[in-house]
Amino acid sequence: MGQEELMNTAEDVADQFLRVTKQYLPHLARLCLISTFLEDGIRMWFQWNEQRDYIEATWSCGYFLATCFVLINLIGQLGGCVLILSRNFVQYACFGLFGIIALQTVAYSILWDLKFLMRNLALGGGLLLLLAESRSEGKSMFAGVPSMGESSPKQYMQLGGRVLLVLMFMTLLHFDSSFFSILQNMVGTALIILVAIGFKTKLAALTLVVWLLAINVYFNAFWTVPAYKPMHDFLKYDFFQTTSVIGGLLLVVALGPGGVSMDEKKKEW
Repeated sequence: MGQEELMNTAEDVADQFLRVTKQYLPHLARLCLISTFLEDGIRMWFQWNEQRDYIEATWSCGYFLATCFVLINLIGQLGGCVLILSRNFVQYACFGLFGIIALQTVAYSILWDLKFLMRNLALGGGLLLLLAESRSEGKSMFAGVPSMGESSPKQYMQLGGRVLLVLMFMTLLHFDSSFFSILQNMVGTALIILVAIGFKTKLAALTLVVWLLAINVYFNAFWTVPAYKPMHDFLKYDFFQTTSVIGGLLLVVALGPGGVSMDEKKKEW
């Protein structure tokens, strides 16, 4: 079987998967996408004192401001998750979660840690895709009304979301000389480039979902570490952040790459 035939077969399998899961995929994508915010909001509730004391000690901002920080994170994240899952005021919920990401990036000094900064940007990419989806739903209410085409911000949200999502994979590259690491880096890099430029997008994104899911379960198995050990919380944080990026990729699979992509341009050739 030649390379082109193999690619066509893979695309047929992906299309068959999409046909079977079409009505469930957006819901699963949303649930995965908000999982890290949901987990962090619940953690703020159960670790209220520890979180407040950490912020107060780190920033010397006093008891009141530290309490406000924890409260904003708790209400903002849990409230945003409820709105997104119930499909009410999704755009406002997304902007609120953007604010939470920005607040945490500064408060936890993530701005100076490249790995965690790239992962937070990848989370932002997932939210951009969710914004694009919410715009699609809003337009579908006006079916039959003449449209100016899809050169609206939605296209660029999808482009920005795709590009930011692939930053997660840059943090998973291993720079050593083993054959497996080199192969993994080459395949992973090829797939993230395909997603970023929007070529064979659904197949590439679906492959990345499978790959990232396997890596997440294998490397971030927090349930195998006793809850009292610090590594438990570290792995749990990583697990849910990665799950959120999987949700963003599932949105790419469900929505397609959008107008600013090689797949869309091919239709004009």
